[in-house]
Amino acid sequence: MSKKEAGPRVCSLAAALELVGEKWSLLVLREVFYGVRRFEGIAQNTGAPRDVLTTRLRKLSDAGVLQRVQYSERPPRSEYQLTQAGLELAPTLLTLLQWGQRWATDVPATRAAFIHDCGEHLQSVLTCRACGRHVTGTDLKLDREEDPPPTTG
Repeated sequence: MSKKEAGPRVCSLAAALELVGEKWSLLVLREVFYGVRRFEGIAQNTGAPRDVLTTRLRKLSDAGVLQRVQYSERPPRSEYQLTQAGLELAPTLLTLLQWGQRWATDVPATRAAFIHDCGEHLQSVLTCRACGRHVTGTDLKLDREEDPPPTTG
């Protein structure tokens, strides 16, 4: 196959966006991070149509980002909790939230902030692990090597 005939670039960003890169999925995750774990509350706070919300919750649960936990037997009722994979999305969501507050709206309807376990308001900043400097986006070059296979453990 020639380069002209090649399909879309396959990468981990595309795979992540396939799972969580859609409006309703991100809003579901926002609500669960904010502590809203039951269907009715998530539906109310996101405005998602019920059928769409059901599909997104199932997709996030099947992918291991959320887990459905029964909290009542009579009647049977469940809530959604973040898994380790879901918890690891926190920095990404925080960064996207901060970007939205700065660039996507003049006055956010809800001024959300997170408190770090040190007691201070958290401001997400990306730093280089090697040198410790802040990453701005203008200081990056693309290394076009193929991604190494994921490691386990």
